[in-house]
Amino acid sequence: MESTSTVLRQLRGAQKPAKGVSLYSRYVNRPAGRVFAVGAYRLGMTPNQVTLLSAVFTFGALAGVALVRPGPWPALLVYLGLAVGFALDSADGQLARLTGRGGPDGEWLDHVVDCAKMVLVHTAVLVSFQRWFALPGDGWLLLPLGFLFVAVLTFCAGLLRDQLGKAAAAPAPAAPPSRLRAVALLPADYGVFCLVFLLLGDETAFRVGYAVLAAVHALFLVLFLGKWFRELKALRAH
Repeated sequence: MESTSTVLRQLRGAQKPAKGVSLYSRYVNRPAGRVFAVGAYRLGMTPNQVTLLSAVFTFGALAGVALVRPGPWPALLVYLGLAVGFALDSADGQLARLTGRGGPDGEWLDHVVDCAKMVLVHTAVLVSFQRWFALPGDGWLLLPLGFLFVAVLTFCAGLLRDQLGKAAAAPAPAAPPSRLRAVALLPADYGVFCLVFLLLGDETAFRVGYAVLAAVHALFLVLFLGKWFRELKALRAH
């Protein structure tokens, strides 16, 4: 079997384009995913098995949010579970490109897990608010529902934009990635979102951090919807 360093070099050459990717995903999550992909490769795991392992870490962490009283140690464990799950979510695609074992079933499974993660993370926060938090008012229970709406709409609209864009556009050379854009996208990165769970041991800090991220994601949704609509409308003229 090839050495770990050799596999790592091969994986570095099998990355998705960096365009439209935040600094966290580019310099933290993808490199962490490479390490997990190497481990999975050496264990003989398939990309789909890595996807399911990602789901185990993510859903286990979210169960902790909903079922365990918040505190510093649960907060740390929840964050680690979400962060590892996110890195494994990158590892499955890297492993698929390395081994050539990717396919429509793997892409479908990956999207199903992503969609479930998106729904469950905000549902878990809602349950935690209801069970454990001394909220200033019941209106705070609407916050996770609003964040969930924003997350699902962003996910579905972005997915449709990609699919409709691929069907209508002719292949074009990829533009070089913008560092400024990579910095600007940090607040919308799931890995950065996971960091807020480190505040779970302090009710006020978590509520404020979660609310700020919800507002930022809502702003990004408005910007993305306008951008995607203009891009698809431009394709109609070709």
